[in-house]
Amino acid sequence: MKIISVVGARPQFIKIAPLSKELKKKHQEIIIHTGQHYNSRMSQLFFDELKINKPDYNLKIGSGNHSEQTGEMLIRIEEILIKEKPNLVLVYGDTNSTLAGALAASKLHITIGHIEAGLRSFKKTMPEEINRIITDHISDLFFCPTQNSVNLLEKEGITKKVYFTGDVMRDSTVQNIKIAQKKSGILEKLNLMPKEYLLATIHRAENTDNKKNLVSIFNAFLKNDKRIIIPLHPRTLKYVKLYGLYNKIKRSKNIIIIDPVGYLDVLMLEKNAKKVLTDSGGIQKETYFLKTPCITLRNETEWIETVKDKWNILVGCDENKISQAIKEFNPKTKQHSYFGNGNAVKKIVNIINRIK
Repeated sequence: MKIISVVGARPQFIKIAPLSKELKKKHQEIIIHTGQHYNSRMSQLFFDELKINKPDYNLKIGSGNHSEQTGEMLIRIEEILIKEKPNLVLVYGDTNSTLAGALAASKLHITIGHIEAGLRSFKKTMPEEINRIITDHISDLFFCPTQNSVNLLEKEGITKKVYFTGDVMRDSTVQNIKIAQKKSGILEKLNLMPKEYLLATIHRAENTDNKKNLVSIFNAFLKNDKRIIIPLHPRTLKYVKLYGLYNKIKRSKNIIIIDPVGYLDVLMLEKNAKKVLTDSGGIQKETYFLKTPCITLRNETEWIETVKDKWNILVGCDENKISQAIKEFNPKTKQHSYFGNGNAVKKIVNIINRIK
């Protein structure tokens, strides 16, 4: 078959990497990179490190408000689909690239497969939640990372061609941490000792664009006496400066701001951190797979399994809760195989191979 994969952001590059290699054994895959993440540290470096083929189309759409970005993607992706006439379009996760790819394929009556189907945060103020819901309700094949995601689709009346495959990010994490341990020099570069620092990532609009939330998060960080490494997302950096936090952070003795880093470096920082503080869905899972305690700077999560196993705690933007979790959150419980056994890619490709 001719298969088009639509990607545009860091989590999608991680998901496509192991799947693309397997798909190419039997099918022709065409990769469309929308350019949603266009910073070279958050885009090209991931393609290089994960050995993903150069995108066949790079739309270079970049930033913009949600409607503008999604609309431009929809127009450009539709043009490519009309030209290429694929048998199947694969979309990944919950970004604007996901929604645009699914909408374009749906209008042209092309079969859509949704990798990471069935996730819900039940918070419709999150753009990602709207993207997930719409994508699931126009897709044809549903590749679910957990049994809970299967159950949530059933509650919405989606029961046909729904498959519990496990999580492709588990496949990717397990494969790439071994490579990272050999190739990454990030700990040496930053003079870090394992389990002697915290790692923090902040990028969601609900945190970055809200002065009260961002100030509260950084106040908790500034009160902590452990070193905190923060690869700062470009949008977060913009608001940190806008809210007058930048100089205070730079003067602090414990917070170290670094540029965004590649996937292998991120894995090494996650694995060796004492704890990770994040509002990222993907990093919640990676830390879980790597058995690093995760403090989530949100009030809800799509990955309830990580909370159920008590390796993830939700603290929102509450300064006191963040500070308390930094001091006291120390999970010791056994983990369960909610996300499969590391063979999600093969399961997905076996299903695709049976399509006629």
